[in-house]
Amino acid sequence: MTSLPQSERLLAVAKMAAHSVEDQLRTAFRSVMAFDTKRDFHDIVTEHDRASEERIASVIFREVPDSAMVGEEGGRRGSGNVVWYVDPIDGTSNFARGIAYWCVSIAAAVDDEIVAGVVFDPMAGNLFSASLGGAWLNGRPLAAQAFAEERQATLLTSFPNARNINDLGAMVYGCQAELLRAFQVTRNLGSGALNLAHIAAGWSDATLGLSTNPWDVAAGILILRQAGGRYCGFDGGIESEPTHLASDYFATGGGADYPTLEQVARTLSAQTATRHRHTAGART
Repeated sequence: MTSLPQSERLLAVAKMAAHSVEDQLRTAFRSVMAFDTKRDFHDIVTEHDRASEERIASVIFREVPDSAMVGEEGGRRGSGNVVWYVDPIDGTSNFARGIAYWCVSIAAAVDDEIVAGVVFDPMAGNLFSASLGGAWLNGRPLAAQAFAEERQATLLTSFPNARNINDLGAMVYGCQAELLRAFQVTRNLGSGALNLAHIAAGWSDATLGLSTNPWDVAAGILILRQAGGRYCGFDGGIESEPTHLASDYFATGGGADYPTLEQVARTLSAQTATRHRHTAGART
């Protein structure tokens, strides 16, 4: 069981690591930059992603030597009791094109429990953070209050994206139509971590993600939950723990009852898993 002082110490390190790349990223933003592709041309990486992850790693291993780190760019490194999940730039496509909706996401886990997390938006000057003692925005307590019904609510989601269409085909459009009809507003802003942080702040109401990675969501999960929100992770349409390792999710602010969102998330998660199993079977 992680103590509150240990959680707060890890949060202080996460903040230190996030601030260590602030000047570098602010200077690079809206400059001319080259980028490479990873999985396909929709999935890009810049030199600043890699350099920022290295700087974050240097802070983490200096301050907490008993650490392992799982980063989007460098994979897993080190070994220790504390596991860090790091996305140096969540929303790289936005960052590379000069759209100011991207962030640095850093979380610390002990025994598969997220105990500290930071989502840092350098351009807006917003530092969302959480320990086992609460959640804050620039030092002020957060309250993730949402509208009670979907018809009043704003949904932030990158669904459907190209990967979802490749995985599921035309069914994604039916699910998208259900969400568009159910919610007052839907927006695709391009950063899952920042979406969760905005819900924690009460600036939006809900989000949905498929085929995600732990570095995208780990910090945001703790921030949202400590602010009073709900995060539900799925694997194959079944609720899964620990949630930061689940492939799919939906999340809401406090006081929300969004049955369409929950049903769509379960259905998409189940169908994605089924399609992947069939694809893997066809290749063997």
